[in-house]
Amino acid sequence: MTMPADRQRRATTWIVIGVVVILAVVATLLTISLLGRSPAGASPTQISSARASATFEPTATPLTSSSPPATNAASSTPAASSTPVEIRPAAWSMTGAMTEARIGHTATLLLDGRVLVVGGENPTGGVASAELYDPGSGSWTVTERTDLSRAGHTATLLSDGTVLVAGGYSSGSTSVASAELYDPGTGSWTTAGPMVATRGVHTATRLQDGTVLVVGGRRSSVGSLSSAELYDPGTGSWRTTGSMAEARWEHTATLLLDGTVLVLGGLNRSDGLASPELYDPIKGTWTAAARMIEARIGHTATLLLDGRVLVVGGVTAPGSD
Repeated sequence: MTMPADRQRRATTWIVIGVVVILAVVATLLTISLLGRSPAGASPTQISSARASATFEPTATPLTSSSPPATNAASSTPAASSTPVEIRPAAWSMTGAMTEARIGHTATLLLDGRVLVVGGENPTGGVASAELYDPGSGSWTVTERTDLSRAGHTATLLSDGTVLVAGGYSSGSTSVASAELYDPGTGSWTTAGPMVATRGVHTATRLQDGTVLVVGGRRSSVGSLSSAELYDPGTGSWRTTGSMAEARWEHTATLLLDGTVLVLGGLNRSDGLASPELYDPIKGTWTAAARMIEARIGHTATLLLDGRVLVVGGVTAPGSD
C-alpha cells in the first residue's frame, strides 16, 4: 500500500530531525569526553611527572590530569580555604582547607603529585609552618616547619625532587639571604648555602641544566635590585651572574624553549616597567627585548606550547586598579 504524500513528507521530516538530534548528542558526548581525557591517553602519574619538570610560579600549582593550575588571587585577608578547578565545562568544587591561614606563601608541585605550601604571613605575624596537599584525598597534612618564618620568598622544585626555599622577608620587613631544602621523602628541612644578597619578592627559575636563577627583588636597606645569582644543587652554593639593566621586583621570569629566561615588568622604585630583558645562561648576560604595550606589576606570564608567552593582568603603577 502506498503512503499518502503528506504522511510521507511528515515521516521524512521526522527522520531527518532524528538524525540531527542523534548527531548533536554524539558530538556533545565526544566533546565532553575529550575535555575530561588525559592527553594522548597518558596516565595521571605520567602527566604529573611531566608537569613536575616545569617551573611553577607561587600563585599557580598544576595538580593531576583532573585538576589544572589553581590560581590564588591577591587578597588583603589571609584565607585557609582553597578551590581547585576541574577540567570540565564550568565545574568548580571546594577542597579541604589548610590548617593555617596565610598570604605571601609559595605552593610547589612535588614529583609524587602532592603540593607543598610554605611560609607566608597572617594577622599574627610571619608563618614558619609548611603543609602538604594530597589531591587524591583533597586533604592537608602538616609537615616539618622551616627554621625561619618567611614571606615573599621563592620555592623551586629541583631535579632530585627536593625543594629549594630562598630569601623573602622575616620578622616583618627584614629581607633575608638564607635558604633551606625540603626533602619530601623524609619530610624534613636542611640548611642550604645563603644567597649572595638578601632579597624578597624576587623570582627563581630552574634552568635546563638544573641550576636555579634568582633575579631582582627588594632588599630592606637598598630597595629594588638588578642583581642576579645562580644556585648550584651539586655544590649547594651560590654565585653571582650578570645583572639586569633595570632593577625590579614583583616581576615575572619565564624559562623559554631555547633555555633563555624572559623577565617581564615589575616595579622599579615607584614606577611600573614595560621593559623586558632576556637572560642567556651560556653567556651569563642580559639583552633587551621588545617592550610590552603597557607596564605591568604583579601580573602572570605563561609559556604556551608554541613558544609564545601569555602575559595577563597586573597593575600599571603602584596603587592603580
